[in-house]
Amino acid sequence: MEPPSGPASRRHGPWNRLLLAVSLLTFWLPPTTAQLTIETVPPLAAEGMDVLLLAHNVTENPLGCTWYRGERVENSHSITSYRPDTNVTTKGPAHSGRETLYPNGTLLIQNVTQKDTGSYTLLITSYDLQTERQTGHLHVHPVLPTPVITSNNSNPWEHKDTVVLTCGPETQNTSYIWWINYQKLHSSTRLELSEDKRTLTVFSVTRKDTGPYVCEARNPVSVRRSDPFTLQVLYPVARPSLQVSNTTVAEHEGPVVLTCLTDETGVSIRWFFEGQSLLLTRGMTLSLDNSTLTIDPVSRKDAGDYQCEVSNRANSSKSDPLRLSVTCTMAFPDSAPAPRLTLVLEEGHSTLPFSAWISRPSPLPRGYSLSSFSSSLTRGNWPSASTSGRGPSGGSVSQASLPDARSPAPIYQELLRPDTDVYCQINHKADVGH
Repeated sequence: MEPPSGPASRRHGPWNRLLLAVSLLTFWLPPTTAQLTIETVPPLAAEGMDVLLLAHNVTENPLGCTWYRGERVENSHSITSYRPDTNVTTKGPAHSGRETLYPNGTLLIQNVTQKDTGSYTLLITSYDLQTERQTGHLHVHPVLPTPVITSNNSNPWEHKDTVVLTCGPETQNTSYIWWINYQKLHSSTRLELSEDKRTLTVFSVTRKDTGPYVCEARNPVSVRRSDPFTLQVLYPVARPSLQVSNTTVAEHEGPVVLTCLTDETGVSIRWFFEGQSLLLTRGMTLSLDNSTLTIDPVSRKDAGDYQCEVSNRANSSKSDPLRLSVTCTMAFPDSAPAPRLTLVLEEGHSTLPFSAWISRPSPLPRGYSLSSFSSSLTRGNWPSASTSGRGPSGGSVSQASLPDARSPAPIYQELLRPDTDVYCQINHKADVGH
């Protein structure tokens, strides 16, 4: 069977007519009108800012436009309206005094607050009374205040107490971040964050947990960080020790340096003399941190027991006493007579006087002990060579048993203050009796 005969145009005629109709329809179809849209500028609004609700693709030469608070077109929700033909703007019941409507349909809201958050609807009316409306949205975020860290325990004890730190104040739509020692918080078995990350719990605190701590509050329009917060962890203070440059020093010499040694940090240091708080006298100076006491020059009043005390907010501890001894030297000219030394000697329970002229320290006669001694620094005549004392059991002591009167200095040492180690040594400048 042969295919139908006839011209090709005739066979495809119906399809061609359909294509032509579609083409003509496309050619004569008026362009689609762009849809009305609302843009919020800036998109993230902070309290106190001015915000524009920009109207795009508004119908040319409209009869009028009106803004409403919310999504419902009701007169009670009208903010403001504008008639281009009369150039008249009318304020509605929802006008707050901060809104301005421009002829192009854009609405300006000045000094926005969080109460301005919500929906805003623009209604455009054309001359044929056709209407078009579109709703925009405004979200006003608060400007965050500087956060402050608070603690549930201002004086926690090491290895004993648990501390809860809170970043405040609490605000909506806010995220929180913590730093310890200026580094972001890392996971730890002793650290726990609340679900909203506003609270940080430190279990069984140690002195290494003192911080400082910083918390950051963040929302879409602002970021604020707290001031550093340092945790005061209490712990027992170890006993300090004293170190001295010299335990025995001559009067009017120096310096003598006493140093309080401690491994503790964050402690204060105090000094004590003879069990009482030290009052600085002439010649005494303290270092800036009170750890070093310098005495220069030294006087006999500086002799005695010294202690240092270290303390923190929890407790304190004193060092063992350290005794400073002071010696003094007295010299006589060549022509001066030797001083008279009176010794009080004991034998058993009896006290026997013993007087002699001597020129150097010498052991006491056998059988005697020295309980006290004094001097009479008179310049009287030298005693005769027959001067003698009484020995044990009432016996006499010969001059031969006494020190040589012509021997050189020193003559003797005197304990000036029995409660401290202050000795005075008396010397000749040259041999006596030349």
